[in-house]
Amino acid sequence: MKVTVLVPTYRRPADLARCLAALQRQSRAPDEVVVVARPDDDATHTCLRDPAVPGKLPLSVALVDVPGQVAALNRGLDAASGDVIAITDDDAAPHADWLQRIAAAFESDARLGALGGRDWVHEKGRVLDGARPLVGKVTAHGKIIGNHHLGVGGAREVDILKGANMSYRRDAVHNIRFDARLRGAGAQVHNDMAFSLAVKNAGWKLMYDPRVAVDHFPAERFDDDRRDAQTMAALRNAAFNFHLILRDQLPPLRRETAWWWWTLVGTRVYPGLLHAALALLSRQARLKLSRWRAVRSGAHEARRALSRMA
Repeated sequence: MKVTVLVPTYRRPADLARCLAALQRQSRAPDEVVVVARPDDDATHTCLRDPAVPGKLPLSVALVDVPGQVAALNRGLDAASGDVIAITDDDAAPHADWLQRIAAAFESDARLGALGGRDWVHEKGRVLDGARPLVGKVTAHGKIIGNHHLGVGGAREVDILKGANMSYRRDAVHNIRFDARLRGAGAQVHNDMAFSLAVKNAGWKLMYDPRVAVDHFPAERFDDDRRDAQTMAALRNAAFNFHLILRDQLPPLRRETAWWWWTLVGTRVYPGLLHAALALLSRQARLKLSRWRAVRSGAHEARRALSRMA
């Protein structure tokens, strides 16, 4: 079984070098490494010209002209030749047994379409070391439970995977690509959710195994969706993506249930009417109400967009 590692990157040469160094230390060597880069990303190309960075990795560079993670991932899928395509971020460093565990899982289960694992998040000088048994699920009313960075226990079936650490069988994705309708100048958040749900809805099994692990060092994003200072435009785009995916991937009854749950209740990230009402009692009422309006605007734009496509 041939395994391709796919790494999209943009203007993070030090992070990319750390990622490739981790791939050189794999107990099961990659058969192919595809780095997807923009032609004008001089920092990345300078990094890759250093012989020590790719070392002896079987590395190729796939160029993509269109900005954004979705275009980069799709370019990488087109360039990859492996039976399994293991995707990780440039700011992640796979553990030494990462590829060995991935290859073994796909070889042992012909129904396995996708496999994800834990990303150990290094943040502000510490490692987020919680423990959550429930990971990667979409509840009956459409709430998303992630927790991929905190998962514990054995391997189990899930609904969604996380982009920093997810692998796909080529046969499962030969007709599936990352959704180009998603908004955002860079990260295009929730693209991993859309892709993994599409694979699951095509009839494949999705598994999560916390032992299939990477260290994740969340790096700077060069767009509106900054990690520490998200703009209202980025929040509206994220809500658009989120609701487009729910309405596109869930069956009719569940999608309507989800719509009303997120409209009336929601969460702190995507607040509904309940959170908006509670915001009136807060010292940050104006900011929280602005967030609520941005979220609802994105949600309604997604619903209208899908109605026009129908």
